[in-house]
Amino acid sequence: MKIKNVLISQPKPAELEKSPYSEIIKKYCLNVDFHKFFKIEGLSSIDFRKENKVRLPDHTAVIFTSKHSVDNFFRLAGELRNDVPETMKYFCSSESTAYYLQKYIQYRKRKIFFSSQELHDLVDIIRKHKTEKYLFPCSAEHNNELSDMLDQHKISYSKAVMYRTVSEDMSFLDLAKYDLLVFFSPAGIRSLFRNFPDFKQGEISIGVFGQTTATAAREAGLNIMIEAPTPTAPSMAKAIEQFLSACSKTK
Repeated sequence: MKIKNVLISQPKPAELEKSPYSEIIKKYCLNVDFHKFFKIEGLSSIDFRKENKVRLPDHTAVIFTSKHSVDNFFRLAGELRNDVPETMKYFCSSESTAYYLQKYIQYRKRKIFFSSQELHDLVDIIRKHKTEKYLFPCSAEHNNELSDMLDQHKISYSKAVMYRTVSEDMSFLDLAKYDLLVFFSPAGIRSLFRNFPDFKQGEISIGVFGQTTATAAREAGLNIMIEAPTPTAPSMAKAIEQFLSACSKTK
């Protein structure tokens, strides 16, 4: 199997030569195109009120699972003229999301908790603060994994849909020229088939990052050749490198 042309469904890095992909591009003489398959669209304050029966001021803590949820929480709080009190507590699914809060608040003066990117770790932290009234900002296309865990442990929370993913127009792409397509979210998989409803994988290799992306790909009938993260490949770039290395040894 020869991989020459690769399509990565993310924006092109600002400095490609400093990105994790630079080395494998040079080592394996790859032609790599970067195109994000979808965009994030925040709900207007009017649509938020229509789709959610929650009031932001009724909560004492917020659960953030992405930077998008952070952005849209503070955006809507401003549009709805709801001041976020300094006593608000923040529970984040990763350290990077927690530090992203500095864009909106004084980090050191707030009560901020974060996990090691494992949802069960986040829920364990939340369980230690059971008396809080939690708000869970999420996407219209979110999965129920976290909600199910919160329900299981009888955590009091309100789910608030604040944004949605919208497929970009990718019809200009000629997918037949690519040997490898790489996806990072279920939204990317959905966009693939919305743009190319008759898409047949054939000899094209598929790479996915994350369990939910892998599940979406398999449910769509795709055969996954590269999957990350793994203990030996924590990043997509490393997983691609290992795949290409294995392919070169089988020639």
